[in-house]
Amino acid sequence: MKKSINYADLVKADAVHGSVYTNPDIYRDELEKIYTNTWVYVAHESEIPNIGDFKRRTLGKQPVIFVRDKNSKVQVLFNRCRHRAATVCQEDCGNAAKFRCEYHGWNYALDGELTIIPYEDGYEKIDKRQFSLSKPRQIDSYRGFVFASIAEPTESLQDSLGAPTMRQIDYFCDLSPEGEIIVQAGAAKLVYKGSWKLQMENSIDGYHANFTHQSFFAQIARMTGKRVDTFDTASAVNARDLGCGNTYIDYQAQNLKPEKRDRQLAGLKATSWGKKYYDDMVAAYGQDRAEDVIVTAGTHMSIFPNLVVLGQQVRTIRPIEHNETEVELAPTLLKGAPDELNTMRIRQFEAFYSPRGGGIHDDIEMFNRVQEGVACSMDPWLIFRRGLHRERLMEDGTMAGCVSDETPQRAMWQHWLKIMQSNE
Repeated sequence: MKKSINYADLVKADAVHGSVYTNPDIYRDELEKIYTNTWVYVAHESEIPNIGDFKRRTLGKQPVIFVRDKNSKVQVLFNRCRHRAATVCQEDCGNAAKFRCEYHGWNYALDGELTIIPYEDGYEKIDKRQFSLSKPRQIDSYRGFVFASIAEPTESLQDSLGAPTMRQIDYFCDLSPEGEIIVQAGAAKLVYKGSWKLQMENSIDGYHANFTHQSFFAQIARMTGKRVDTFDTASAVNARDLGCGNTYIDYQAQNLKPEKRDRQLAGLKATSWGKKYYDDMVAAYGQDRAEDVIVTAGTHMSIFPNLVVLGQQVRTIRPIEHNETEVELAPTLLKGAPDELNTMRIRQFEAFYSPRGGGIHDDIEMFNRVQEGVACSMDPWLIFRRGLHRERLMEDGTMAGCVSDETPQRAMWQHWLKIMQSNE
């Protein structure tokens, strides 16, 4: 019988115990309490634009099919035949007219309905309606981002996200003059030997860039002849706690400085495609909102427990084991934006995040090193104290620190603790 874990002993205001990354029992608790009982990101609606389009995904470790049915409705179906549990979808993505279990031939429609049982007369009486593919208890979406909860959620998706997080998603999507992003430009996948929480911590870590990515910045400087501006405590960039375990790095104040704002807008309007993009944005949102969105330039945010919306990409985190994680990084395009702008977004993604890019491999190496280091039982606490003394409450009710402070990590861990303490 599994020994009960007192999670309050493992998470302090400024530190977490190394066992939260290494203990398989804690990982199993996470799968139940976080990945079963809360809203988990599945995929973006634009990934399945046509009837029959599908992608295989997971909710924690539970396999699901993300598919658009014959009525063009988005479905999330458990990838498990109701007969003898074989998966009914093997390809990572594609287009299908139905799903067929290759074990005994049971057929399912795109909405999960059981349509065919071979040699059905072998059953004295069977109601096929009772054996459709199972579905999560709730499915909901915001701006095309689809989330699911396996168990009955304790709050709505919008309450789980929170208003500050939804505002950041709006900034990301409103970069499109049609208000829609397109996630159809492929993806890079990577696996590292470490806890899924390491990627969540790092995605909103403004402290590591100067050190972990030093070689990338040096290469850019050699190519351009200009020193790359990296973060320091004197910058106007903030690290923010958005509530609900969601966090982000806030560039807005820095980007909206008059001299930077004017320079960016002038540079954009100096090209024919940039001028068209600017005009289309103004026509869609009005001048004030359009310029605000263009200059803010999206977001850099994590949404607990498995989604990161950063720069030009959507990043999905999948726990494989307590010490193994898969990450999918998908560049996004802006619907209705000029080809030149979308091409620039792809090139930016490739430069840092692709398999041949110059930055993402640095992070993966650090995750591997942390997971190796936490195996040491001496001095087991990991310190998240940076900037605790200078956090401040913002007008929107969120907490902020300097860009290199560990405000986001503390916020994530306190939310993790709250969930893990439920039903103890």
